[in-house]
Amino acid sequence: RGWGRGARRRGRGQEDEGILAGEEDGSLLLLVGRGYTAKGPGGIPPLTTRRLAPSPSLPAPAFSHEDLGKLVVGSPSEYSPRFVAALGHAGHAYFVFTRRNVRGAREQRSYVARVCGGGDPGFYSYVELPLSCEGAAGAEEDPTAGKDRDGGGDIGGFSLARAASLDTRLDPPTLFVVLANASPPPSPAPTSALCAYPLPDLDAALNRAQLLCYSQEGRGPEGEEEAYIEYEVSSQCLRLPQESLKEYPCGGEHTPSPIASVRPLRATPVVTMEAQLSAVVTTTEAGHTIALLGDSQGQLHKVLVGSGGEGEVYDSVPVDSGSAVSADLLLDRERESVYVMTNTKVSKVPVSLCSQHTDCPSCLSARDPYCGWCVLEGRCSRKLDCSLHQRPNHWQWSYDRGNQCIAVETITPANQSREEPTQVSLSVPGLPSLSEAESLSCAFGTLPAEPAIVTGNTVSCQSPAPEHLPPSEPGKDHVSVIVRVLFREVTLASSPLTFYDCGATAQLNSTSPCVACVSSQWGCHWCLLEHRCTHRESCPGQHLIYNAQSEGEPRGPGWCPCVSALLSAALVPVGFPVQLVLLGRNLQLYEGADAGYRCVVELEGGALTLPARLEPNDNNPHTNTVTCQTEQFQLSVREMEYWAPVYLQRGQSHRIDSPPQLHLRLYDCAVGQTDCSQCQAVSDQFGCVWCGGASPSCLYHKACTSAPQDTCPAPHVTQIEPQTGPVEGGISITIQGSNLGQRFQDIQAGVTVAGVGCVPLPQAYLISTRVVCELQHSAGERQGPVTVKVGDGEPGQSTQSFTYQDPQLSGVSPMRGPLAGGSTLTLHGSKLHTGRRENLAVYTGNTPCVIEGEVSDTQLVCRTSPANQTAGVQVRVLFGQAERILGDGEFHFVEDPVITEANPAASFCAGGRVIMVKGRGLDVVQKPIIVVQTKTAEAGRGRRGKRLSQSAGRNASTRQETCEVLSSDRMTCPSPPVDERSEVTGLWFQLDNVRVDFESVAGGPFTYHPNPQLIPLNLNSLSQPYRFKAGGVIAVEGSGLTLAMTREEVIARVGQEECEVKTLDDTRLYCEPPPTEPSPDGMDSLPALTVVMGRLQFSLGFVQYDSDTPSPFPLAAQAGLAGGTAIVVLVVLIVILMYRRKSKQAMRDYKKVLVQLETLEINVGDQCRKEFTDLMTEMMDLNSDLGGPGIPFLEYRVYAERVFFPGQQGGALSRRLELPEGRRATVEQGLTQLCALLNNRTFLVTFIHTLENQQGFSQRDRGCLASLLTLALHDKLEYYTDVMKGLLGDLAEQYVAKNPKLMLRRTETVVEKMLTNWMSICLYSFLREVAGEPLYMLYRAIKYQVDKGPVDAVTGKAKRTLNDSHLLREDIDYCAMTLTVLLKSGSEVQPSPVRVLDTDTITQVKDKILDQVYRGAPFSHRPSADSLDLEWRSGQAGHLTLSDDDVTAVVQGRWKRLNTLQHYKVPDGATVALIPRSQPPVQQGVSQVFQTGEKTPMLEGEEEGGLRLWHLVKSSEEPEMPKHRKSSVRERERAKAIPEIYLTRLLSMKGTLQKFVDDVFLAILSARHPVPIAVRFFFDFLDELAQRHGIMDPDTVHIWKTNSLPLRFWVNILKNPQFVFDVQVPDSVDAVLSVIAQTFIDSCTTSEHKVGRDSPVNKLLYAREIPRYKQLVERYYSDIHSTVSGCYQEMNSTLTELSGSFASEMNSTLALHELYKYINKYYDQIILALEEEPGSQKMQLAYRLQQVAALVENKVTDL
Repeated sequence: RGWGRGARRRGRGQEDEGILAGEEDGSLLLLVGRGYTAKGPGGIPPLTTRRLAPSPSLPAPAFSHEDLGKLVVGSPSEYSPRFVAALGHAGHAYFVFTRRNVRGAREQRSYVARVCGGGDPGFYSYVELPLSCEGAAGAEEDPTAGKDRDGGGDIGGFSLARAASLDTRLDPPTLFVVLANASPPPSPAPTSALCAYPLPDLDAALNRAQLLCYSQEGRGPEGEEEAYIEYEVSSQCLRLPQESLKEYPCGGEHTPSPIASVRPLRATPVVTMEAQLSAVVTTTEAGHTIALLGDSQGQLHKVLVGSGGEGEVYDSVPVDSGSAVSADLLLDRERESVYVMTNTKVSKVPVSLCSQHTDCPSCLSARDPYCGWCVLEGRCSRKLDCSLHQRPNHWQWSYDRGNQCIAVETITPANQSREEPTQVSLSVPGLPSLSEAESLSCAFGTLPAEPAIVTGNTVSCQSPAPEHLPPSEPGKDHVSVIVRVLFREVTLASSPLTFYDCGATAQLNSTSPCVACVSSQWGCHWCLLEHRCTHRESCPGQHLIYNAQSEGEPRGPGWCPCVSALLSAALVPVGFPVQLVLLGRNLQLYEGADAGYRCVVELEGGALTLPARLEPNDNNPHTNTVTCQTEQFQLSVREMEYWAPVYLQRGQSHRIDSPPQLHLRLYDCAVGQTDCSQCQAVSDQFGCVWCGGASPSCLYHKACTSAPQDTCPAPHVTQIEPQTGPVEGGISITIQGSNLGQRFQDIQAGVTVAGVGCVPLPQAYLISTRVVCELQHSAGERQGPVTVKVGDGEPGQSTQSFTYQDPQLSGVSPMRGPLAGGSTLTLHGSKLHTGRRENLAVYTGNTPCVIEGEVSDTQLVCRTSPANQTAGVQVRVLFGQAERILGDGEFHFVEDPVITEANPAASFCAGGRVIMVKGRGLDVVQKPIIVVQTKTAEAGRGRRGKRLSQSAGRNASTRQETCEVLSSDRMTCPSPPVDERSEVTGLWFQLDNVRVDFESVAGGPFTYHPNPQLIPLNLNSLSQPYRFKAGGVIAVEGSGLTLAMTREEVIARVGQEECEVKTLDDTRLYCEPPPTEPSPDGMDSLPALTVVMGRLQFSLGFVQYDSDTPSPFPLAAQAGLAGGTAIVVLVVLIVILMYRRKSKQAMRDYKKVLVQLETLEINVGDQCRKEFTDLMTEMMDLNSDLGGPGIPFLEYRVYAERVFFPGQQGGALSRRLELPEGRRATVEQGLTQLCALLNNRTFLVTFIHTLENQQGFSQRDRGCLASLLTLALHDKLEYYTDVMKGLLGDLAEQYVAKNPKLMLRRTETVVEKMLTNWMSICLYSFLREVAGEPLYMLYRAIKYQVDKGPVDAVTGKAKRTLNDSHLLREDIDYCAMTLTVLLKSGSEVQPSPVRVLDTDTITQVKDKILDQVYRGAPFSHRPSADSLDLEWRSGQAGHLTLSDDDVTAVVQGRWKRLNTLQHYKVPDGATVALIPRSQPPVQQGVSQVFQTGEKTPMLEGEEEGGLRLWHLVKSSEEPEMPKHRKSSVRERERAKAIPEIYLTRLLSMKGTLQKFVDDVFLAILSARHPVPIAVRFFFDFLDELAQRHGIMDPDTVHIWKTNSLPLRFWVNILKNPQFVFDVQVPDSVDAVLSVIAQTFIDSCTTSEHKVGRDSPVNKLLYAREIPRYKQLVERYYSDIHSTVSGCYQEMNSTLTELSGSFASEMNSTLALHELYKYINKYYDQIILALEEEPGSQKMQLAYRLQQVAALVENKVTDL
């Protein structure tokens, strides 16, 4: 005996829990707790025992609960239990569940129940107690909190159990329960808690309740009730001996049960959460308890449970966002991962991810109880995975906040010179203890590790040699090296150590190396004589300046020798002798040293060295004067100023410190001063003068050999720009020249332009060379020079003239443009080129118009910007501040062009396909273009159709084509070409500034297809012409022809004349050349066939017309005849030739039939389009109606009745079982036992086979039996399906031995009708949700089209039909009329227009009026036409009642004609009314009772007195002849007439309905919608059946699937819409549906579909569509086959749901009674079969059937 894990099954509103309890009689037992559900199968107790396998003593089937233990509950709905978990431990089974507290406030509470496992078949040990959990998480339990001693109060806190887990690894074992707070039903509040109940406490409380009920009548020590008997069981607590519990721990028949405790078991929450917890499982890790909790949002929470019962959430992991976690959390065998199940998937989630933490800080900061840092192994691991975790400091627990990673506390020294190795000591607290064989080492940077000395917490290492250290980075004087303490390869701790370089420190400051050295942080010193920086405190020459941080003297930067300042002037003129004098400090420190001094000036990349002498300062011994040799400086570069650094050098290379800003400022007066004004404008400190003479120039005043000039010459103007301006001024003019003043004030008032003052702008003035001034207003147009006057000097005048002019606007074109802008405007006028280009601005209203191109005096072009509103606006041009307005014309902003339609939506990659664009305002667009954007396709991309991609890559490119505007609402655009290897990323129309994406207009992307291929006419001999006989067609083979082209778009030419394209499909093109051979193109001798598709042009070879009829015999045969070939050879040749000729003739006929059909469809195309437009208008009105009452679907009960029992009237499911009241109870008891027998598979199979073997058991009886069984077992569809599969397996064995392709072809057996019913049940929801709407639309479309033409009321024939046998062939003159029908709505009478025909009978008119009035309403809800009279009202007194037959009816001989509106001469627009009929009709019309099978005519053709009725045609006008000849003659006549006349009518009807037929077929056979689970399930079953019997022929399986679904179910629905909808199907509509259904049948067959002149009309009608439908069927079967199988569990769940959904609507009692009638009829045969069957003998099925017979009809049996 052992315990298994709990199992769960969920249904709608139901929870089942099970636990493997043990063994009894050698078979495993399963204890099952079943939650209550109102819709589930009744009669099953909440707690039962099931066998998992039959036992030798009890051969009951698996999971059977017959003869096993169960807990009896008086009223399950009263308690409404919901089981949460089933758990097992120490020989007991525990059930955690919630139920209604019927003894208290009827609130839902949580309970734990316990029973003995395996040894208590009667559940005598059952005892339960309530659970209580309240208070704050982790708080101490208050024994008085929420006290509930009588079970009648609300215990508060958390009381609704959601999940439970029993952890037996803990000491003691503990039950963990997730509970929700006690919020009102139906849903718990979002606050949940985890509560823990030690199992010993739970058992003690249960034992106490059991003991009190056994021995103390349930009373406690104080007499209060603590235990009682629950579940309305007639038992009570007793006073048995005190030892009863020990003697009977599992109870007995004499002990009371079931026992319930009043006192709850209390606990304090371990943790509370805001989330809705739904699952729990617990585990232990290193002595710590960890709970894993799932919630309703797909999160997994991890909780550490403390020893005191408190808990803390330390991590939350998202598993499946938004999907609730199922209570079935399962740990794997190693307890390292947990399996989490949500609504859509099962996830394996690790309980911990220690390994993802790669370092100690991340490991310890995770605070994961599973993890810790294994120090010597250098990894984050679980404790047991760390090999030395027992030693101190070896494993640091992540959850302990006190643990810290091992780190270096101090390092000594913190920095050191790289020149000398030294001992480095690291203080590392918390080092793990090591054995004698273990040691540590140190590693500096990337150098190899060296042994270390460990003393306590101190680790000592030797630093590396200088040559092993890494160099310092450029610009730095130190390098930081990481020192690591290692255990083998694992780093325990690390710290940076700085190595500095004093030599590099001095180099950091190139101008003051000494100051940098002694100021550094490293303690470097300066060796004076050696001129170097060192870390040592001694120098060879003993001249040392100590670091500022040192205690030696002299120290600090203040003692460094340096040059501090320049005593002579810093301004030095070039080319003039100058002597430099410097100020030195601390130079006395060099006394006694033999070295000279030099002044160094850095010039133009070189150094100029000047000897220097040192002079002491008597007043300050620390300072010296340094005098440099006199020098005349020269510069090779022409610059006004040049900064040259200067410093003092000792010896050959030792630079004395100097400040970085010590520079000479060399300058040259002659550079940049080209005239007198510029020279005199130079600052006085430079001493520059304008030196006159032969070559006047600007020089240093001491270098000028002649007298300087104080006065500059007059200004000289060289250029003005622009040379024109508006008379209003307001624009700036630029004047360039020389001597234009030394400062702005010189020319501020001295500038005139053409005699008008011009105001200079100070910000734009350049000394002496440029003046920018603003033009002032001029009195009129004028022309003159520009003058500039500097101060009081002579003015300068320009040689160029400036013109003031008055520009004018004369016109603009175009006069309108779109609001979005982008229109190119051309402005006409005079003198438009006034001012600069940037001074010009154009505005349309207030929006700018951007100028494009060059501006001339007479024309200006600009592009408009977007505007805000449509309006006429002024056109303005600004010339600076001068404005000109177009006075006699406005520019009109109109609405943007709108594109409403663009098609087609596909093109070949070569482009050129004409796209017709429709819209509004297209004629305002100046340059409409279509643009395609592409990018290079990714590698491996196929060459199939390229749809628009969502994004373009960097390598995107565009191609565009210009569109042609035809009118304001039409435009054509050729599709741009694209590379076949590229990917299309966008296609749009660019209408000036308006961009319209194709997809936004067409509702889908634009697709590019690979270019088509056409095969030359003579592929085998390209040089030979194609022989063509006049009167025929040329057939061109190819591929992909219709992917992006229609027949109308293809142009074919033979020579210079058109070859009319007759037919185009994906692989063939048929064209009819001219009757005579056309002229060839160019110099060719024969005309060539050329096919043009957009930009593609195919030259397919030359065509030669045959003038003579070719001989039927080839030349070889004629030569053989002439040579006297033997007669046998001649006969063989003749036979072969005749065969070939017949074959070719048949192929030609086939192609000709296709061409003729295509031509006929083309001829009726316009009519079809018009009819289709009218029909779509009607369907749109119908769609609006469907939004109100909806599609009139039948209720499921009526649907099932019509499908199960076709043709039967009276409601087989609605009748009540008629029984005498005295016998009713007995009979119903017998029928209940019969139902139990039917649920026995052996009985049911034997029963079916026995009846089928009886000769008198007809095919109708078989169908009726199958439908009755379906009704009786409707609440157990899983069982029904299993039986049906077994019977189908038996049927397959019979057919495999004969012909397997014939299986399921007809409904000849019970199981075949069972399959029909099963499909009908399973596909009902698919009918309502997917296929119903297109099917209903097809029905309405057919009815609408049929009613538009005349329909014979007697024969049912119609002018508009698809069925040639129901075609009204005579030409009937008829007119459409509109009647005004008066309808009474409440107290008001409202007129309503109804369209009828003047040839309609009065009943037909009434039907059409009712169709209009009750449009969209169920047919059963509207009155019958026979119960109403049609009254024609003309004026106030003119009321005439119309009828089909009255005294005015026309009688001719034996014929009486039905009255029509034409007969009564009712005019168009007449007013009529429907009024209730005062007297019942003599002859009833079509009954509203459902009818199937052969439809009855609308009116009988025979009346009393021998008169025959007729409406449009007389039925006897067909010639009388024997029946065996009648059909053949009719067929021959029909075959003659149809192709020429009547096939056109049929094709017109077919073309109009084609869209609706396609919609229905696609809804049924498309995988775009989810395939019903029943179809996938049954197709998988058929595949398995074929595999089981070794059937490898795919056609056989295809036929099985076709026979089981399309032909068995869908054809029935297509032909009979009244099975699904509450509608009436007249003969005329039924005839059309029959043709469509036959087309559906042909589409599902595997045989090849070929047509000829003798083919049935429906095959001719759909000759072109059936191959396409065949592909649809094959793809549908293939898609189902390729989907993942294994849908059996899903199917079972669906069947369970269906069983519960519709079982209440089934009259199962009546079905059982009808089934018993068959049992009674064949009673002896059934009894005999049961007695001979070994299985039924063991179960005594014959005996049980005799019991049924005795109860149902008092049959005398052997009992």
